[in-house]
Amino acid sequence: MRNDITIRPETPKDYKDIVSLILRSFKEGTDYSDGSDIIALIEEIRMSEYYIPELSFVAELNGKIVGHFLFSHFPLSKAKEGGHINDGSIVMLAPVSVHADYFHKHIGITMLKLGIAEVKKHGFKGINVEGDYHFYNRVGFKTSSEYGIYPTSGIPMNEPRCMMCMETYEGSLENISGYVVYDMYYNA
Repeated sequence: MRNDITIRPETPKDYKDIVSLILRSFKEGTDYSDGSDIIALIEEIRMSEYYIPELSFVAELNGKIVGHFLFSHFPLSKAKEGGHINDGSIVMLAPVSVHADYFHKHIGITMLKLGIAEVKKHGFKGINVEGDYHFYNRVGFKTSSEYGIYPTSGIPMNEPRCMMCMETYEGSLENISGYVVYDMYYNA
């Protein structure tokens, strides 16, 4: 973990820099998005009841924004078809972006470890994330089905290890189970 990265909650003044960062990050770092859908999702989350302003972060290096990520409330569903259980105990980590000029420099790992520490301070029981398990396993995420939380669409249907969870303390997800259904967002 790097010791020169800091995180802080995003502010409206950061939005232009965040958009630029995300567009480059996804265009240059993925083969599945140009970043415009990611920006739409972030805007949708910000306007929803699930947004947690104090857990929507920018990562800085020497005063420059080099990363963006956010945690939002995420109610699990009782069934694959939906029916959310909104008990406020789970947050979703998504999306996560690192500035393209800083790929492979341990920015992502560092900012997520700092962000996860903040989530724990806020008393949430667990964190869900969907993505590259090779990366997220490095910061402590495990396949969500190990906790009784199951994917319903997207990448996890092709590779179940892509839907992951993390307990915020040992046993915190013990009595929590359900399905990850994104029907509250149009752009998910």
